Amino acid sequence: MPPSSQKVFVIGLDCGEPSLVFERWRDDLPNLRRLMDDGAYGLLESCHPPITVPAWTSMLSSKDPGQLGFYGFRNRADYSYENMRIATGNAIKVDRVWDVLGKAGKQCTMIGVPQTYPIRPVNGHLISSFLTPSTQGRYTYPDSLKQEIEALVGEYEVDVRKFRTEDKDDLLKQIYQMTDKRLQVIRYLLQNKPWDFFMWVEMGVDRIHHGFWKFHDPTHRKYEPGNPYENAIRDYYKYLDREIGELRALLPADTAVLVVSDHGAKGMDGGICINEWLVRNGWLVLKERPEGVVTLEKCEIDWTKTRAWGSGGYYARVFLNVEGREPQGVIPQADYEAVRNELKAALEAIPDENGNPIPTVAHRPEDLYAEVRNIAPDLIVYFGDLRWRSVGSLGLDVIHTFENDTGPDDANHAQDGLIILHDPAHPGGGRQMEKRNLLDVAPTILDLMGVPVPEDMRGTALHGDDEASYSDDEEALIEERLAALGYL
Repeated sequence: MPPSSQKVFVIGLDCGEPSLVFERWRDDLPNLRRLMDDGAYGLLESCHPPITVPAWTSMLSSKDPGQLGFYGFRNRADYSYENMRIATGNAIKVDRVWDVLGKAGKQCTMIGVPQTYPIRPVNGHLISSFLTPSTQGRYTYPDSLKQEIEALVGEYEVDVRKFRTEDKDDLLKQIYQMTDKRLQVIRYLLQNKPWDFFMWVEMGVDRIHHGFWKFHDPTHRKYEPGNPYENAIRDYYKYLDREIGELRALLPADTAVLVVSDHGAKGMDGGICINEWLVRNGWLVLKERPEGVVTLEKCEIDWTKTRAWGSGGYYARVFLNVEGREPQGVIPQADYEAVRNELKAALEAIPDENGNPIPTVAHRPEDLYAEVRNIAPDLIVYFGDLRWRSVGSLGLDVIHTFENDTGPDDANHAQDGLIILHDPAHPGGGRQMEKRNLLDVAPTILDLMGVPVPEDMRGTALHGDDEASYSDDEEALIEERLAALGYL
């Protein structure tokens, strides 16, 4: 086991895409490349669904979303048709890695980690994330840290104002300004506060992907060669890489460094208007058609004739109207599985705008999770292997759309994120690891710091060399086995 005095520094890149870091821009990112060359790296499979909430909490608690009991940013609070609840930090009922470390006496600093608002005490320092409603209120622990931050950078920015915008110059300015302020704060805390575990999550990566993906991806249907923003994403990655190099210079030499992303990114081909499809196929019945494009919540729904409805987002959440469960349920409970399977097959058969098949998968929650707590969607749908988003609004009068109903957005999430581990105690030699799972990150952090991994964490720790340890006696038995097989 590594020495208990070892520090761990975690760089979280929300939506960090492995193909860009490991392949396309590897030579443009010397500091990340150095971490890979001296450590180990590979794909990090996200949870289902691969989205900021629940992915970061799943990563840091080593529990899947079903165990956590939330399946996205907004979740059904009960079986009514309208009561939804945002999954803030109050939704988390389990320990995350810093809770375990804090109980072991370790000083922890977290900056921008999703679902850290509302503020809770930690053994160390905390600055909450983009779900913070305003920095006019509490967004730090301890409270006094707020004054230190504002003396350093002025008004701290937890997120850009709006990343779905056509004003790309302003969006770029916002992303760099937000990230620069965060980096100033990180340097200050590294140099002025005690820490054993330090974690920073940068949302700028996610925002620049969603805002600029079509400009850099030649396979995107809206790509135009030679456009003025062709290098915007690459330049931001290069900027982050330079900053990561400067931060590493502030770390003790024996610090283990982890770079992780909660999911990857890919181009978005378009949107499937889930509720429009449900209406046209008799699953969702409206009392009257809406005028203009409106959200489902603003439509008059005839629940006595409706069997299913859906939500928009990077994936679709589809709910069935079940007798005895929903207030005006119409699907007999005895028919639930048959009806769900019928809808699953129909959703998976939706083609693209030209009638060609797309690899859609409609997941049943109980097939994904160790347990299903609270109220999960009846189906979690990835249209076209997440190359199509779900559009929940009604009034577009089409099934396929190429303009997002919530503003410009040209990227979706990919199932695989990235992980890089540079551990001076276990050099990896630049080896590419087998794909690991999001659940492995928290046990890895605890193992690096010499803190026992709780039994209820589901992941498995990895070392820089990604090799499991075994005893001399076991090695002798392996040799005997090889000899018996004629290999020695």
